[in-house]
Amino acid sequence: MEDIAIIGVGLHPFGRTDGLSGQAQGAYAVREALKDAGVEWHQVGVAYGGSQDGGNADALANHLGLTGIPFVNVANGCATGGSALASVIAALRSGMAEIGVAVGFDKHPRGAFNPKPADWGLEDWYGETGLMLTTQFFALKTQRYLHEHGIPEEALVHVAQRAFRNGALTPHAWRQRELSFAEIAESMPVNLPLRKYMFCNPAEGGAALVLCRASEAHKYSRNPILVRAAVMRTRHHGSFEVFSPGLAAQQSPAPTVTASHAAFELAGVGPADIDVIQLQDTDSGSEIIHLAENGFCEHGEQGHLLRRGETDIGGRLPVNTDGGCLANGEPVGASGLRQVIEVCTQLRQQAGARQVPGRPRLGYTHVYGAPGVSAVTILEAP
Repeated sequence: MEDIAIIGVGLHPFGRTDGLSGQAQGAYAVREALKDAGVEWHQVGVAYGGSQDGGNADALANHLGLTGIPFVNVANGCATGGSALASVIAALRSGMAEIGVAVGFDKHPRGAFNPKPADWGLEDWYGETGLMLTTQFFALKTQRYLHEHGIPEEALVHVAQRAFRNGALTPHAWRQRELSFAEIAESMPVNLPLRKYMFCNPAEGGAALVLCRASEAHKYSRNPILVRAAVMRTRHHGSFEVFSPGLAAQQSPAPTVTASHAAFELAGVGPADIDVIQLQDTDSGSEIIHLAENGFCEHGEQGHLLRRGETDIGGRLPVNTDGGCLANGEPVGASGLRQVIEVCTQLRQQAGARQVPGRPRLGYTHVYGAPGVSAVTILEAP
């Protein structure tokens, strides 16, 4: 398969932007990505994008220009951005277009997400038990995981502490203040063992990428980033995921495991080769689980890695160098592409105070969403 390159990245800062619609934030991100790539909107031949609460992505053409472009709406929960990226890559490889755009944006109401059971193929009883409230679901999953693998609850604090420390170094992050161990550990309980500062917030923002075939990238960019793999997988019977109606007697691997294996195989590299990592951290517990599911450690090792600082910017496994979802919040449509932009920024050596030491060559991103969807990318600085 022909290599595809990212030649432009654009981001509208995450957080809350009163008076600006989600679509406007998405359009801003596309314009920034086009500017970075040095191309015009009329040169783009295909686009894929998505949003959960911000409106239809194809309506961005109203902001950017009515060029007749094939613009496909994508809806895959938190994996929307990763799915849009994989779709653009497939379109470019097929010869459908020379230049493509992947975009995600959102503008969520304040407060927790409020999904309806029927929209996910579930009956009302599931919501009546409280499991549609994702804070409760993730807390139950985290509690079980910590118990099964002997991981102390302080590991949850270390994840959040590092996230806010990295967010303080990130100009576009929503939360830019470091928090102490005590502030996090003693913050308000939400669903134990998870507390207030261990969760991300529904947010607003936009993120966009411009891509083309790698053989043509030199026409547009002096520092293109190669996409070595971009895959998306859904759950198998027996995996225990968001909105699972039950816990199977014999569990199957999570979709993150199958997506990760497929991406490493496609890229021809392994976890030990990765220099900078972005993992879905909807909450501290999810990041801990995803560290192992993506192959970066064994189950149960996470507490030691976090305590020794191995996931810090200067550590062996730099994770969520921009603060992840915990510091940036999660506009669902944009979150996966934010991860890709952060890795591109690191591989371009443009991350400033949060730059990973040395010259990182390979980066990894992972998103996970309901009802059990994961998307993984592996990126390379040529």
